[in-house]
Amino acid sequence: MYRQGRRLRGSGFALIFMANGLLYNRLGVSMHGKFRGSVRRNRTKRIIKEVFRLHRDLFPPSCDIVLTVSPGFRLHSSASVLEAVAHLGRSQWQAGRI
Repeated sequence: MYRQGRRLRGSGFALIFMANGLLYNRLGVSMHGKFRGSVRRNRTKRIIKEVFRLHRDLFPPSCDIVLTVSPGFRLHSSASVLEAVAHLGRSQWQAGRI
């Protein structure tokens, strides 16, 4: 996945996509080892998963998606995560590059 997937980099995170041959998407959330604080780390994961669940139509179909979060990522709300991911992928998905 990390070697063969298509990678998009955002501010404090990266999205990696790869076709999975299934009828549905799968999501993985990976946190950098220096992302300290279990409360902050788990809240970030929970909000990312919730954004994915509520906005499945924003993601290309039949893909494995890994969102890798670095320590510099600042989470303000689920709306900020949604906007960051949508802004990053909007042009790529609409252009058919993913």
